[in-house]
Amino acid sequence: MDLFDVLDFCAENNFDAVDPTGYYFPGYPEVPTEKFMYEFKRKAYLLGLDISGTGVRNDFANPDEASRQADIKMIKEWIKAAAKMGIPNVRVFAGKHEHEGYTRDQVFEWMARDLQECCDFGKQYGVIVAVQNHNDFFQTADDVERIFEMVDSEWLGLNLDIGSYRHGDPFSQIRRTVKYAVTWQVKENMYVDGEPVKTDMVKLFNIIKEEGYRGYLPIETLGEGDPKEKIRVLMKEVRSALGTVGRYDG
Repeated sequence: MDLFDVLDFCAENNFDAVDPTGYYFPGYPEVPTEKFMYEFKRKAYLLGLDISGTGVRNDFANPDEASRQADIKMIKEWIKAAAKMGIPNVRVFAGKHEHEGYTRDQVFEWMARDLQECCDFGKQYGVIVAVQNHNDFFQTADDVERIFEMVDSEWLGLNLDIGSYRHGDPFSQIRRTVKYAVTWQVKENMYVDGEPVKTDMVKLFNIIKEEGYRGYLPIETLGEGDPKEKIRVLMKEVRSALGTVGRYDG
C-alpha cells in the first residue's frame, strides 16, 4: 500500500480522519514535494477525511548535540510541511539513547530546550509539537508531567500512547496526563504492572470523556496478522465501546 491506498481504505471503512506518519511519505526524512502533499491533501478532502496528525523519528535523549540539532532541523521542515497540508500536529519522540555518562536530570534539561525550540517554531506555523510517551526515555506519568512543567509553551502537546505506560496502573497514569493530550495511540493491548492485557475500551473511553478530551482518537494495531483485518476488528471494538460510553452532553 501507499498513502493514497491508505486514504481509500480509511474512507471505505468510514474513518473520520487519517494520521499518516512521516516516514511513509516518499523521500523521508526529507519532506515530500509540494505536488505530492497537495495531491494527498486534495484526495483526503474529497474522501471526507481530515488529516489529524503526522509524525517523525528523532532522539532527544542523545547526548550528541549535533545529532539533536539535525533532528530539530528535520522537525522544523516537517512542521512547515504539516502547515501546508493543514495538519495540526507533528508527533515526536523523547528518545531511547542510553545517554551513558549523563544523568536523567541532565537529559531532561537539554530535552526541554530542544522541545522548546521546536514549539517556538511550531507556533509560527500553527502546528503543535506532540511528544509521545513511548516507553523509552518517558516511561511514566511523572516523566510526562515533568517535561510539561519544564517547557513553557502552549504549543507542546502529548501523543498519549495507552500501550506505553507499563509500570503500575496505566489507567491512573492516563487520567493524570489526558490534560496534555492532543492526539493518541489507542491499541488492542495495554500493560498492567508490566504484563500485557486486552484493553478495556469502555473504561478507557469513560476516562477520556470524563476528563474532557474532544479530539481525534487514532488507533494502532501491532503484532502478527493481516493488518487490514486487525484494523477492522479493532475499529468494531472501538465503535462498540464509544456507543456504550455515549456522546458528550455539553
